[in-house]
Amino acid sequence: MVPLHAHSVQIGRRESFQAKRHPDSLRRSYVDLEVIIPAYNEASRISGTLTQTVDFLAVQPWSSRIVVVDNGSVDDTASVVRRISREKGDSVPISLVGCSRRGKGAAVRRGLLSGTSKYTGFFDADLATPLETLTLAMSYLAGGVAAVIASRYAPGSTLVVPQHLGRRMGGTAFRALTKSKVKGIQDTQCGFKFFERDALTAAMVQCRSTGFAFDVELLLRLQDNGAGIVELPVAWTDGAESTFRPFQDGVASFASVIQLQKAAS
Repeated sequence: MVPLHAHSVQIGRRESFQAKRHPDSLRRSYVDLEVIIPAYNEASRISGTLTQTVDFLAVQPWSSRIVVVDNGSVDDTASVVRRISREKGDSVPISLVGCSRRGKGAAVRRGLLSGTSKYTGFFDADLATPLETLTLAMSYLAGGVAAVIASRYAPGSTLVVPQHLGRRMGGTAFRALTKSKVKGIQDTQCGFKFFERDALTAAMVQCRSTGFAFDVELLLRLQDNGAGIVELPVAWTDGAESTFRPFQDGVASFASVIQLQKAAS
């Protein structure tokens, strides 16, 4: 596994990324990176999330597209996304796709499989992981790593705003349960993960989970295929409006991981 220390990787691959870009006539259909943002009732904050993300991506050395996956929202999430797409889409294209199957895993899967870029991945709408983490993630991916994930528990990470007690307790128990499955990974659930497309596709065809255990199964399949996974320590901020429900979603996630263990035995 590549060392976790962020300073061990040189940033600044502008020439290599630019060399991969297609001619002007093809740029509308091809980008280097597609960023997936799963969204369920995110009307109150998706505008700020998209604006910050576009502003960040627009000045990077790789070309990008943002794909928001509306996971059955009953608020104005879709209309807000369309408005921001009209206002900011000239800098970085913003697409909106629907996912009628409930569950974050289903929404992420829908987004990841909808594109054609060489690199793709997702982060949560609360921007709990700083956008700047993507710069280092892309540097690792360009260097040949198959997957880069943010980690709240890798050496060097900090919790700017920690989770409340119930979620911390549930998270500790969940990490203990998954440690024997996804070996060497400190944090399977941080909502920031990016991949090289071919390695991702090979793993995704084996995945069946659609809920919050989706991340565990995806990382497990990547490891089973011999793909390298790098954990990046991050300064993480808990999202006060997270859609994760400690009891309902926690029980379902535990059940899904136990089912994975039974299937592997």
